[in-house]
Amino acid sequence: MCSCVLVFLCSRGSPCDEGESADILLDVSIPDSPEPKLQRTARQHPITFACAQAIVITGFLSSSSVISCHGTGTKMEITPGKQLTLEMLKEARDTVMNSPLGVVNTPLIPLSQTALPLDVTYNLYIKMENMQRTGSFKIRGVANQFARRPKGGHFVTMSAGNYGKSFAYASKHYGSRGKVLMPETAPATRSSVITSFGVEVERMPTTLLLSAVERCVQEDNMTFLHSYDDIDLIAGHGSLGLEILEVIPNPDVVVLCCGGGGLLAGVAAAIKLSNCNSTMIYGVEPEGACTMYTSFIEKNPVSMDAKSIAAGLAPPFAGAITFQICQQYVEEIVLVKDDEIKAAVSTLYRAGIVVEPSGAAAFAAISGNKIPDLKGKNVVVVLSGGNIGKDELSNFPD
Repeated sequence: MCSCVLVFLCSRGSPCDEGESADILLDVSIPDSPEPKLQRTARQHPITFACAQAIVITGFLSSSSVISCHGTGTKMEITPGKQLTLEMLKEARDTVMNSPLGVVNTPLIPLSQTALPLDVTYNLYIKMENMQRTGSFKIRGVANQFARRPKGGHFVTMSAGNYGKSFAYASKHYGSRGKVLMPETAPATRSSVITSFGVEVERMPTTLLLSAVERCVQEDNMTFLHSYDDIDLIAGHGSLGLEILEVIPNPDVVVLCCGGGGLLAGVAAAIKLSNCNSTMIYGVEPEGACTMYTSFIEKNPVSMDAKSIAAGLAPPFAGAITFQICQQYVEEIVLVKDDEIKAAVSTLYRAGIVVEPSGAAAFAAISGNKIPDLKGKNVVVVLSGGNIGKDELSNFPD
């Protein structure tokens, strides 16, 4: 096992003071290695020490999952934690499906059993996570995440809505206090749903989310729960992949949306670790929020000023854990335009299927012929969420 020290360097290249904006270098010492020390940039965008500390605790900066850290000032020692395994995914599946939160094994239906007007040359199956408890797949990861956290905790998270809704639902059930930091681009209806569960919502520009996390951790002694880059959360999302395999044991192609990458990472790992090595897995992102797509090109998790009608797919950065898993198990990240997402929402709605923009991105890639070489194959597309209000639907084509 290697030991790691995070050294926070300010723009002048010297160790920074606590609270000062810094870039982060990960100094890794590996016993018995010919090269005793390896250095790499862990994050490319400026970040303050306290905020990094909060994120490291949840595993955001590690090359695997980080389960412990300690240190003060400008250095922090961390120890690598759990790698995602099939055993962990199966254990998480049991936790999720036996959760008191009431997670649903959602239908996986063939295209022929819908009114969708698609003329395809392959066998298309649709996983209906828009019918999931709290309206999206997020409850899967939350069920596993909260089951492994102390009851009655005081938690803070960042979310455009769907994770926040599941987080609030679980907080009420487990008697935890919570706050959701929400980008101001998220629909206002998401805030009211979350507050109905007794959880506070604070809206702000996306660029201020990290500093707000820092404030909550430092000033209010809250524990940060990551909305996508958390190994327990990812394992919980993997339950969806195992459900697919129960119906279609060896699918040829699986297509999912990708925001921070939690769903994509969990499902991809569950399928590939179940010996479905030939299954081609594609993630779909909006063109204006292509963090994972760009991370694949840069070979490192990147941050960006993400903007899209699919607010749930527009996080400020790609996850470090999710990037590592996706890089290992995902074939390609495909991009779709906002107009294509809008058209997909409308097409689904006309067929009696209510799906939000973030939940329709994968279907947009399918209906727009963005996924290659599908003829004659068994293809699964995931509709990941259905949290959309009547006022929002009025903005979409008839």
